Amino acid sequence: MEQMIKLYCCNNDATIEVPIGSTLEDAYQKLGLNMAYGPINARVNNKIEGMHFRIYKQKEVEFLDITSASGSRAYTRSLFFVLCKAVHDLYEKCKVAIDIPVSNGYYVNLDIGHEVTLEDAGRIRRKMQEIIDAALPIHRYETTTEEAIRMFEEKHNRSKVKLLKSTGRLFTTYYDIDGYLDYYYGSLLTNTSQLYLFGLEKYYDGLLLRIPSREHPDELGEMTHQDKMFGIFKEHHRWQSIINLRTVGDLNEAILKGYSPQLIQISEALQEKKISRIADEIAQRKGIKLVLIAGPSSSGKTTTCKRLSVQLAVNGIKPIGISLDDYFLDREQTPRDEKGEYDFEHLHALNLPLFNEQLNALFHGEEVELPRYDFPTGKSVKSGKRLSLHDDEVLVVEGIHALNPELTAQIPNEQIFRVYASALTTILLDNHNYVPTTDNRLLRRIIRDHKYRGVSALQTIRRWPSVRAGENKWIFPFQENADAMFNTAMLFELAVIKSQAEPLLEQVPENCEEYAEAYRLLKFLRYIKPIPETQIPPTSLLREFLGGSSFEY
Repeated sequence: MEQMIKLYCCNNDATIEVPIGSTLEDAYQKLGLNMAYGPINARVNNKIEGMHFRIYKQKEVEFLDITSASGSRAYTRSLFFVLCKAVHDLYEKCKVAIDIPVSNGYYVNLDIGHEVTLEDAGRIRRKMQEIIDAALPIHRYETTTEEAIRMFEEKHNRSKVKLLKSTGRLFTTYYDIDGYLDYYYGSLLTNTSQLYLFGLEKYYDGLLLRIPSREHPDELGEMTHQDKMFGIFKEHHRWQSIINLRTVGDLNEAILKGYSPQLIQISEALQEKKISRIADEIAQRKGIKLVLIAGPSSSGKTTTCKRLSVQLAVNGIKPIGISLDDYFLDREQTPRDEKGEYDFEHLHALNLPLFNEQLNALFHGEEVELPRYDFPTGKSVKSGKRLSLHDDEVLVVEGIHALNPELTAQIPNEQIFRVYASALTTILLDNHNYVPTTDNRLLRRIIRDHKYRGVSALQTIRRWPSVRAGENKWIFPFQENADAMFNTAMLFELAVIKSQAEPLLEQVPENCEEYAEAYRLLKFLRYIKPIPETQIPPTSLLREFLGGSSFEY
């Protein structure tokens, strides 16, 4: 008699029995669910698993579609796999690197023996569609890591070999589409036919792979021009070539060989040189009276502001910092969000007329009394602090709205220099597995919130979707307005923050929904060898999150 086990499904509040060893795909079929954009994967006892996952014990399952963060990631990874197979089938001795998220898609760097053309983009797109239309199964296998290394060595895939050699794991999972093998961090779909929508087009010297929007799954994400953002990513790649560090496998190898002090010294020097150049550019532009610095959560805006102020002083410019927080309206005048709660991230939570009035007065040589926002009472009060601006001084202001033209609508553009700062992670896990830039920032925030605000990793993870929604609304649409972009991510960073992040993530209880995200981040961090925090200088931007900075915050 076949042994059966119980499965509780959160989607329809139903409990069913399935044969032991059934896959999630089998269970989904038996439940009779009808998900328009799924299932992509599932939350199983608060861990994300692919539909290949086999059930051997009683489980609680919630099936997820492409509108979920993990579902979108799995769909995207599966598209990467099909893209890599298509290029492999079309071009001999080709190399593919799934590189950076840009323009609501992913930049793909191709080495196919010649410059990528519009015709190449069309050929690859058609081949991908053939693979999808053929409804080929995506098989998942587990083997010893030693055997996986041997397989990828035969395929001359150095980035995967380096990664797998450095993990120290006994077993490794890999995937197969019609004889084409690859390794991916995280789950994939079970069949190519599930990839119902994608876009592929020539983009600079490579390709742009476009994916469905999470908010509108029947549409591709809107393609936005991000020339400056793309340029800063390319600049970071040039930095990586200086220290020969492109993937986590490269990083682990360098750490194991004792090269981490050199990595840190060169990375810190490159970052300081970039800040110095931004300060030089501000100094060369006559008439600049206001420097605005914007960036998303945990991008290191505050330290960027402080380090830029030092470099401005080197150029003979005295920076005067003022806080946008002091320009909040009285609480009862603050806009409310869709839940009826005060929306302090809304642009119009600030007293824009007063801000512009005082800036113009300062730029015309007048003296003003700065406001102060009293957070306990929710009132704007007089600070008693009077300010006037001299010829060798500039105002330096940082905040999430700093690049929004409406913030400084009454200030002439020639008096403003705008800086966008963000942690734009450019290191790859391997050539086919990119590291999300948002993961870098979330890990920073988890450490900072615990250390300085007494907030647990669970609470930070729970609030993160709301933070991201605010960034999408108030920050990212204006990033191309910047006169200069500054990448605050360090090439060695994940190896340093790993030691502080892991204990905090491990405290997230398994019975909470946020455990799935904590578990995913822990699983990712285990790929990376640690670097002792003691090797980081006190002026490092990372000290804003880790502690021990020589700057006052």
